Amino acid sequence: MLLNRFVQAIPIMILATFLVFSLLQLVPGDVAITIAGENASEERIQEIRELYGLNQPFLVQYGNWLLNAIQGDFGDSLLSGEPVLETIFRVFPNTLFVVVYAVILSVVIGVPLGIMASSRPNSKLDGAIMGASSLGVAVPNFWLGMVLVSVFALTWNWFPATGFTSPSDGLSSAIWFATLPAIALCTNGIAEVARQLRSSLVEIHSSQYVRTLHAKGLSPVAILWKHGLKNVSVNLLTVISLLFNKALAATVVVETVFAIPGMGNTIVKAVLEGDFPVVQGAVLAMVVSVILVNLVTDLTYTILDPRIQQV
Repeated sequence: MLLNRFVQAIPIMILATFLVFSLLQLVPGDVAITIAGENASEERIQEIRELYGLNQPFLVQYGNWLLNAIQGDFGDSLLSGEPVLETIFRVFPNTLFVVVYAVILSVVIGVPLGIMASSRPNSKLDGAIMGASSLGVAVPNFWLGMVLVSVFALTWNWFPATGFTSPSDGLSSAIWFATLPAIALCTNGIAEVARQLRSSLVEIHSSQYVRTLHAKGLSPVAILWKHGLKNVSVNLLTVISLLFNKALAATVVVETVFAIPGMGNTIVKAVLEGDFPVVQGAVLAMVVSVILVNLVTDLTYTILDPRIQQV
């Protein structure tokens, strides 16, 4: 079943790469001039176009790229000459670490807030948490990132303003460098988890069977852990999977703010330089990541609730 779902996702991957390839044609500038140099002769520029196939029609260029990609060849960077797959394998773990860190923070902070809000619905505590959640959803990631850099990096010097350390070089150092970017990414996630969990738990607490459990003398804590959170686990898993996908997309701006050598920063630089093989390969890698997260989420549904059957 999962294989069928992945096969069904192939058209999505093709459409995503086609749209990106199309939009890259609208980027101002000529990559051939960038490669050859501003003072290069017209003959040299024409040689570059012929060498990289830049003089071919749009559909021919995309078709050639797609055929090579199907065979596992994503080409080389037009500027650095590095194979695109090597670039992806080098920068994607950095992005994945920051995104996972942000999702963990979203769950660790958002779940307690949602539980507290649901325990006293329509109270001042509930209003304060929901008000803060609305603010968290509205705050742009890039703006929050700049504020965090200004306050916690430049003013108080608690965290580095830019840069990144790979987890393989030291987990504590990697966490230290990734904390501010993860906070910039997780603010929306905390708000989403708190709001969704609060809404689901309030509905469960008002149900007839929970009232019956209260009447039988079962403690509120036992009701919460044995019945409340168990029943909302599927909804919570859905929220978490969506948070991962949204955080992955938001790294395009957050990594630029913090100068993290990840997928988002790589895509931005490649777009500005017209390095379409890198953009295409990076976008395809991110699309595949989203699809894999969705597949794992679907599989986990059946574990949490066997009544759910895969289509």
